[in-house]
Amino acid sequence: MKTIHWKNRTFTFPDGAVYRDFADQIQDELPHRIALVVADGRLRELMTSIADGVEVRPVTTAEVPGSESFRRTAEFILLAAAARLDRNRKITVHFSVSSGLFCTVSGGKPSEQWIASLEQAMRDLAAQDRPIVKESVSTDEAIRRFAAEGLSDKVRLFRYRRVSRVNIYRLAGISDYFYGYMLPSTGYVRNFRLYPYDDGFVLQLPKAADPETVPPFEPQNHVYRALRESSDWGERLQVSGVGQLNDLITKGKILDLILIEEALMEKKMAQAADEIRSNGRKRVVMIAGPSSSGKTTFSHRLSIQLRAAGLHTRPIEVDNYFLNREDVPKDENGEPDLESIEAIDTKLFDRDVRALLSGEEVRLPTFNFKTGKREYRGNTMRLGDDEVLIMEGIHCLDPAMCPSVDPSAAYRIYISALTQLNIDAHNRIPTTDGRLIRRIIRDARVRGTSARDTIAMWPSVRRGEERNIFPYQESADIVFNSALSYELAVLKPYAEPLLFGIDREDPVYIEAKRILKFMDYFLPVGSEHIPQNSILREFIGGSCFPV
Repeated sequence: MKTIHWKNRTFTFPDGAVYRDFADQIQDELPHRIALVVADGRLRELMTSIADGVEVRPVTTAEVPGSESFRRTAEFILLAAAARLDRNRKITVHFSVSSGLFCTVSGGKPSEQWIASLEQAMRDLAAQDRPIVKESVSTDEAIRRFAAEGLSDKVRLFRYRRVSRVNIYRLAGISDYFYGYMLPSTGYVRNFRLYPYDDGFVLQLPKAADPETVPPFEPQNHVYRALRESSDWGERLQVSGVGQLNDLITKGKILDLILIEEALMEKKMAQAADEIRSNGRKRVVMIAGPSSSGKTTFSHRLSIQLRAAGLHTRPIEVDNYFLNREDVPKDENGEPDLESIEAIDTKLFDRDVRALLSGEEVRLPTFNFKTGKREYRGNTMRLGDDEVLIMEGIHCLDPAMCPSVDPSAAYRIYISALTQLNIDAHNRIPTTDGRLIRRIIRDARVRGTSARDTIAMWPSVRRGEERNIFPYQESADIVFNSALSYELAVLKPYAEPLLFGIDREDPVYIEAKRILKFMDYFLPVGSEHIPQNSILREFIGGSCFPV
């Protein structure tokens, strides 16, 4: 017999029982479907055998780990359904769009009828509540199986894995590898929709905030085009997956990739500068985006391109207009809501911008992130008639940020690190992971914030982005992708020591361990060849700009 403990209660199960047996017993006590459990401080799948005497905590689909396991399992059901329709048509999962995943199908654009048939096949599998079976095999055996199925991206990936065994999941006659935890059966995934989009389709899924509801599909055409362009370039450069990136590293060709990607980024900045230059009415360039997108470096590099195009520029950083920390409004957890526009002194900012556009001299503040105080250090600015004001900050596309600026005089840029690199054809790298790793490194280096504290406040950051930033991204004149396909290999040596310093007993340990496991896929790359003006330098240090 096995006993486990939850909420000062003891549950007894026969030998051979799995955590799903526990979840089924208490499901009616929780508002959302149980997806995983935390047992003795570690996440466990529901198909895992119960360990005796452990403390457990159910994890529902309303929590990020549970929501991600739902999403991952929905992908697996999608692949199994596609195999039922036509094994010769292979699905590739590319990136997030709206609340779902953009996918393409080999053999050309799928018809709406084929997509409808695919959705019905998924619903049939869900209704059958087919079990998802987990199998542990040697890494060599996994490589052999994937090679036999023609999955070259997975073969490349596992050639660089140092672990001796790999978990493979089986469902309805197909096998696959997934990075992360899965649900125990197809019956857990009933809320989804398929929408035709461009030359593929979107698998639309619920968000953790409302795990029982599939939100309407809302195309994000600006962001989609930026992601698609980056993905297409990745395919041309033959670096769309981590295995291909590791191949370039081992073959000594990573410098070529670094130089090409940096040149492509510089070219896009020059194109933006030319567009601004061609419209003489633009007096203000507004640069906005979520945390750790590289907004500061981008604003400096764009300023140089504008100067090269014959325009004079003046930068102003919105982050320097934070309210003193004690005056920042609190979020729902009683913590300072630093991602809210209410954390910015918008009245002072609007007044200063209005004065600058009128030709007045303005005394500029500087925010000290270590003390949490706004300071005045003698910095002043006067904007000439022929100068363009460059402002950057997470809220710059929000009309409430600077209502005095005539919209026709502004050029709006949305920047984000939209990760174009995937682990393999069925395992995407969430954009938020790349930004979180960037922020962990920068916060420790610049702001004296531990990796533990950065991870702890990340959910609040994400909620703030959903509320305050993402609603305005489609109002931008252009969307700029600051992600570099090689960057996680460079960030790895910086991030790992910070993450390993988090204690096992800490509440954020599970997330730190997940990131460490994720970074195991990458071979490390030294930073010596990263240009001094690279956006990556904003996070690892050594930038030629004051960032």
